[in-house]
Amino acid sequence: MTLSFFDQFMSPTFLGIPLIALAITLPWTLYPTPSARWLNNRLLTLQGWFISQFTQQLLLPLNKEGHKWAALFTSLMLFLLTLNMLGLLPYTFTPTTQLSLNMGLAVPLWLATVIIGMRNQPTHALGHLLPEGTPTPLIPVLIIIETISLFIRPLALGVRLTANLTAGHLLIQLIATAAFVLLPLMPTVAILTAALLFLLTLLEVAVAMIQAYVFVLLLSLYLQENV
Repeated sequence: MTLSFFDQFMSPTFLGIPLIALAITLPWTLYPTPSARWLNNRLLTLQGWFISQFTQQLLLPLNKEGHKWAALFTSLMLFLLTLNMLGLLPYTFTPTTQLSLNMGLAVPLWLATVIIGMRNQPTHALGHLLPEGTPTPLIPVLIIIETISLFIRPLALGVRLTANLTAGHLLIQLIATAAFVLLPLMPTVAILTAALLFLLTLLEVAVAMIQAYVFVLLLSLYLQENV
């Protein structure tokens, strides 16, 4: 019974072919394609307003060099948000619960920000490894600590997203199983458990949105240090 709770995190297959690629490409078909007309429908207008507000808020602390990443960050935000939200539907698979996918997104983007900093302003980029005013005996230790913290950043990005979504899905399944088992035995307790499950589902919707935003926000902060 314990192992069956983790079956929802297994990549689905059909005739031996993993369907995670289909789960990743499906969200892009849900968004309407912008048109060249002056007036659009309400859905396109709302979509354009959301993208504009998010891009403006995200790129506010960045200089003009960082504005080149606007399309990438906005697309990544919509991609993660859609995957997280679709994963809350019954009988669906959430690709962002896979650490391999999250690390595949976090490592290249983090590495790109580091390479940009090393290429454009190497002195400033290396200066982050040693805080100003550090006592001389502590210099080697602090350089090692700051280097380790620098390389932990992509791991923290991937693990944070994976852990939050995995914990939420497990908790929902545990409470749903408890409500189903308690229904014929203690209906009152089962109803209270179902109410708790509803509140937890609302919380998970908020977590799915917040984690997608935090992932992109941290990447923008890493970029801000290197441009």
